[in-house]
Amino acid sequence: MAKRSSGRIFLYSATALLAAATAIAQSPSGGMPQQQPSQQPSPGMESSGMTPGTAPTSQQFGDQAFVTKALAGGEAEVELGQLAQQKSQSNDVKQFAQKMVADHSQMGDKWFKPIAKNIGVSVPKGPDKKDKKLIAKLQTLSGQDFDNQYIQAMLKDHKQDLKEFKEEAQTTQDPNVKQAAQQGATVIQQHLQMIEQVAKNHNVPEEGSM
Repeated sequence: MAKRSSGRIFLYSATALLAAATAIAQSPSGGMPQQQPSQQPSPGMESSGMTPGTAPTSQQFGDQAFVTKALAGGEAEVELGQLAQQKSQSNDVKQFAQKMVADHSQMGDKWFKPIAKNIGVSVPKGPDKKDKKLIAKLQTLSGQDFDNQYIQAMLKDHKQDLKEFKEEAQTTQDPNVKQAAQQGATVIQQHLQMIEQVAKNHNVPEEGSM
């Protein structure tokens, strides 16, 4: 009886081992559990924090509007500065105009154009309609009449620009836009102080109709 029991146990063990070996051989991974491929984020989605189909927020629209206006305004300052260098007969007006051309060209090329590309804003091809109208008007003037109108325009524009740049620096959540707005406000503050001194030199009131 003992010999028959031992033989049956051996037979059963051999059969079990054979079945296990057959199952392992048929497994495509050699018996290891297969891993599912990990899900990778789409290119650019993680860095931008955007998800497919997400519409821009009101703040993002505000940033786009600010950058567009800053670029168009910068183009106007450059064109007006070039015009003042040609038409003005006053050294202080010409020096101020030269600084406008240099500073606003730099602000546009180094600050706002790269930001515009990053946030999906098309760079304006020139000043807006209001500034084009101002440029056309100043082109018809000369001498002291030109200086007075140019100075008054610069006083008005820089006060408005300074207010808008400061507001944008406080409200935007985009770190690049915030930095450009803060730096731009500093530059515009300097310009405003300069043109206020020029206005005093020429007895031009800070407030006045164009």
